[in-house]
Amino acid sequence: MAFKSLLFVVLALVLMPAPTTHAQLGLGSLLGLTQITGTIFCTSNGNIGILGSATPVIPNAPVQLVCNGNNISTVNTDSTGAFQFLVNPLHMLLSSLLSDCSVVVQTPLTTTCKTTPQLQGILQSPLTFVGRLERLLGTVIKLAATSFTFVPFPNLPNN
Repeated sequence: MAFKSLLFVVLALVLMPAPTTHAQLGLGSLLGLTQITGTIFCTSNGNIGILGSATPVIPNAPVQLVCNGNNISTVNTDSTGAFQFLVNPLHMLLSSLLSDCSVVVQTPLTTTCKTTPQLQGILQSPLTFVGRLERLLGTVIKLAATSFTFVPFPNLPNN
């Protein structure tokens, strides 16, 4: 009888969903996550400038995770210009993220970057593998958007 009770407790603990600090991640939280991070700076290409860490950042900018031309998720940068996406590995494979996805920011970025030209286009960065973190409930795969380029919108013909 004691064995059955112990077995029930162990099974209940194993099958109980793990608490998360973000939106409910379901079974993916047991298998790990893919974390995509980056920072958007007030430069013409969104990368860190000649001032190094003193380069101004862009707070509250909408950042999109785009895969095969589709917007998968949108987050805003925080007060330090940083952003983070958490991706469930059951919904998106690492190989697809690295080959088919990029991080995109629409420009112009209103008045937050007064020192840069207000060009129409997007800042776009491929994703780069930067490491992995082993956790009790799975592995966190870390990707980063580190090399933004400015892509201008094509000129529209005059009618």
